[in-house]
Amino acid sequence: MGGYESELPARNAEGDLVAAAQHIVAALGTKKILSQDEKKILVDLRTRLTAMSMVDDSKVIESPTRGVSETEEYLNLVSEKITNRVSDETMIWDMGPEDASEYLKAVDEARVLTENLENLCLNKDDEEVELLRKAHDVLQTAMARLEEEFGHIIVQHSQPFEPEHKSFRSSERGDMVGSPISLEDDPLEDSLQRESVGKNLEDYIVDLVHPDVIPDLKCIANMMFISNYDHECSQAYVNARKHALSRCLFVLEVEPLSIDDVLKMEWGSLDSQIKRWVWALKIFVRGYLASEKRLCDDIFGEFGSLSSLCFTDSSKASVMQLLSFGDAVAVSPRQPEKLFRILDMYEVLADLHPDINSLYVEDQAVRDEFCEVLRRLGDAVRANFLEFRNAIANNASVNPFAGGGTHHLTRYVMNYLRLLTDYKDTLNQILEDAEREESLSPMADSGAFGDEVNQFDSTCNATPMAFHFRSLTSALIANIDEKSKLYKDPALQHFFLMNNIYYIAQKVKHSELRDIFGDDWIKRHNGKFQQQAMNYERATWSFILSLLKDDGSENSGSNSSIKNVLKERLRSFYASFEEVYRNQTGWLVRDPQLQEDLRISTSLKVIQAYRTFVGRHSNEISDKYIKYTADDLENFILDLFSGSQRSLNNIGRK
Repeated sequence: MGGYESELPARNAEGDLVAAAQHIVAALGTKKILSQDEKKILVDLRTRLTAMSMVDDSKVIESPTRGVSETEEYLNLVSEKITNRVSDETMIWDMGPEDASEYLKAVDEARVLTENLENLCLNKDDEEVELLRKAHDVLQTAMARLEEEFGHIIVQHSQPFEPEHKSFRSSERGDMVGSPISLEDDPLEDSLQRESVGKNLEDYIVDLVHPDVIPDLKCIANMMFISNYDHECSQAYVNARKHALSRCLFVLEVEPLSIDDVLKMEWGSLDSQIKRWVWALKIFVRGYLASEKRLCDDIFGEFGSLSSLCFTDSSKASVMQLLSFGDAVAVSPRQPEKLFRILDMYEVLADLHPDINSLYVEDQAVRDEFCEVLRRLGDAVRANFLEFRNAIANNASVNPFAGGGTHHLTRYVMNYLRLLTDYKDTLNQILEDAEREESLSPMADSGAFGDEVNQFDSTCNATPMAFHFRSLTSALIANIDEKSKLYKDPALQHFFLMNNIYYIAQKVKHSELRDIFGDDWIKRHNGKFQQQAMNYERATWSFILSLLKDDGSENSGSNSSIKNVLKERLRSFYASFEEVYRNQTGWLVRDPQLQEDLRISTSLKVIQAYRTFVGRHSNEISDKYIKYTADDLENFILDLFSGSQRSLNNIGRK
């Protein structure tokens, strides 16, 4: 009986412990969110259970009733164990799990001893206060070593971030819109391509630290957290990871450029930097930052805001470096060729906005700066768009465009607009806010072309982008009209306008611009082109064809005088035709269909009139005065508009 009674208190204590544990389990089942105090108690419980499995409980002070001398003796034993480990320069966790467990056991003993001494020192006994001071020194020494071990493990087991991984390579664009070209250049029409902005956040997450050491890092973090050394632990993490993030930007070839550096940079170099930035930003946010956030959560996820704090402190400087470059580009001087690149920057930031909000839930400063750079890039898009229209309107020429063909300005502007359709959603969003601003109000057309900016029909989208695209083409046609006046030959003026308006209408008709401008717009501009073609034909052939018409003069007078009149008219026809041939073989129609249509139209009018004239007066005009047959003239007409000037001086029958 006596033996049974001696075991009863112990068994009752065990039963109480089991009941308490069951109560904890039941309580956890009803809670979805734990408070900071609850988390700390549970972490403390886990650490105690871990320590109990590794050491003998009897050595750990569990009761404040132990005497001061005995407590001091125990403190000296714990201090000795910690000092012996700390004095060894070999990293403890490099020596193996048993050494690490032994050290954690000693640290936990120091922690528990310190807590118990704090409870004993409420009466401010000098001897106990001194003992507590020594305990704090021991614990601080132990924590300093844990901080060092923590940082060492992170650095030692960090895994290289590989931006050349296939998932990242697939998102890198090749040749991108917006290469360094001027308004006098002819941009390549088929070699430019755009990329989609990217994948979901989780697609790029990788292990930045080897998964095998995460439990060790969590164990150290737990010990430092319950010992109220969470700040030191987070600082060790931040110091280790800051360098890794900087190294990532170096690997991504993102240079730390100041605003002055960007403003001084030649456009070719800046163009390359922006391309690299757009690609790198996606990888950095969706790959590196997302992976960094997961690493923080894996280690500090049980400690509430500590995880977010560590993530922010380690990554903020790198994020601000990237945003600083975007801000510098946004405030750089306006240039039309920058528009595509700035749109690329705006789009990638807009696409990554939800990711940044998710990553920096508890850091308003980063989210605000991100939004501010996005806003300034939007302003830069509007400013450069306006500058593009101004550049069109102010593009002056001193000399007429050789050959009367499609001007470089026309080709550049229409290809520019076609490429901008890839950004239609973004452009509409950006321009919508500025729709009522006077600086972006459409330029009125000049000359015979009228103001068509507000003429929309059911076949087009009456969007802000459509409104401003029409404004740009109005400015372009007005400019081309001014350039046509540089030609002294009225026929060449109309020829030049015909070529350019035809190109504009065809570019709209056979591209994504059709949905923006609409079929009615195309129809009106086809009418303008046809009017210019008719004006050209009249200016070129009206006088020549009049020489072949019957005006009554060939029916009056003597037979010899009639023959002389007919011979003179024929001689004038040949001279005028040869002059047209000499000039207009040098004129250029680049479009094959337009070139063929003009030749056919000319041939129908001229050849028919010539055949009729020669046939009607075959009795009055000897064959020796017939310099060219109708077939000869038809072949000569096929030489027109080739852009290579020729002469008929040595051609023909004598």
